[in-house]
Amino acid sequence: MTDTSPGTPQVLLTHHLKALKLPTFLREHDKLARQCASDGVDHVRYLLRLAELELIERERRMVERRIKEAKFPAVKSLDSFDFLALPSLNKVPILKPGCWTWPARSMCCGGRT
Repeated sequence: MTDTSPGTPQVLLTHHLKALKLPTFLREHDKLARQCASDGVDHVRYLLRLAELELIERERRMVERRIKEAKFPAVKSLDSFDFLALPSLNKVPILKPGCWTWPARSMCCGGRT
């Protein structure tokens, strides 16, 4: 690590990020460093942003991997649900998650509490 050639820190950083399995850090660190420098962001917030990007990417890949491992026939969403097939189902409360409510306890278990 005594080599002071200009490429050495970049090469070492690339090697270390690969060894630590931080692909998002590797892909985004240079671009984000420039952006944070131009915005006057300190080093702690720079690292926080990088860590957040890595975490978001890992969570996204985890969801994709679990869906793939579950071997569902197809990925579906409420957008593709045919509400005409079940006319008694009210579409509005289902598509507006803020309107979801739990049934009253008396409605559960056939009215028994």
